[in-house]
Amino acid sequence: MEPSATIWVNEQRDPMGLLYACIACCDEQQAQDCHQSFITNLTLEQKAAGWTAQLRTVSSWEEVPASALKIN
Repeated sequence: MEPSATIWVNEQRDPMGLLYACIACCDEQQAQDCHQSFITNLTLEQKAAGWTAQLRTVSSWEEVPASALKIN
């Protein structure tokens, strides 16, 4: 993978900020769909407790958390 490629990283974090789930891919639409799924799957109780779903981009696989599911 070339260093300038955009990698989309979906992260779901618990109230303490610990990474609970992470999926990374190079396809923006797939990343948007995954992000929507992460948001939808958080219960009202989880949201009230501070659980979050975040979508961010990085330019290198080295910036993706090691525990991430990596989809090409």
